[in-house]
Amino acid sequence: MKRARLVFVATALLGLVAGGAASTAAPTPEAMNGPDTQVASAVKVPPGNKLVAKFYAKGVQTYTCTTGAWKLLEPAATLADRLGRSVALHTRGPIWVSTVDGSAVEAAPVDGARNEVPGAVPELLLKAKSTRGSGVFAGVSYVQRLATKGGVAPAGGCTEGAQTSVHYEALYTFSAPAR
Repeated sequence: MKRARLVFVATALLGLVAGGAASTAAPTPEAMNGPDTQVASAVKVPPGNKLVAKFYAKGVQTYTCTTGAWKLLEPAATLADRLGRSVALHTRGPIWVSTVDGSAVEAAPVDGARNEVPGAVPELLLKAKSTRGSGVFAGVSYVQRLATKGGVAPAGGCTEGAQTSVHYEALYTFSAPAR
């Protein structure tokens, strides 16, 4: 079961990466360069941090049926830069890994730092738990999930052990301490 899930996630990510340039349009300038004033106060990065990267993600939120209800299992998404080039992968943890330099960041949601979005997964503020490498994700302190579209678990009951993946999109920002 664990190996099958790993193969499924790897296949999904490879498909997203392989199809990234051909099937993924470059993010809109509004999504990539929108003013910070559009960020809900609940998910703003605390003062003393500066923006170091901004990437647009397309992928899936995978849910599994547990005790008759859909529960989030894991995300699987490809992140693209403002020109639409695939630059990172987002997986369970949550973890973001640069496909350019191998750096990574693992983060956890900040309690109460969420903004509900109708018909989409909520916007979130996450605090880094750990980073690795010396690339784009080195020293990241906060991650924001903004401008979300889709990704909501199906409504209604489900059959125990069933899984489903729901397409989602989001803008992820990465901040590090200002020096």
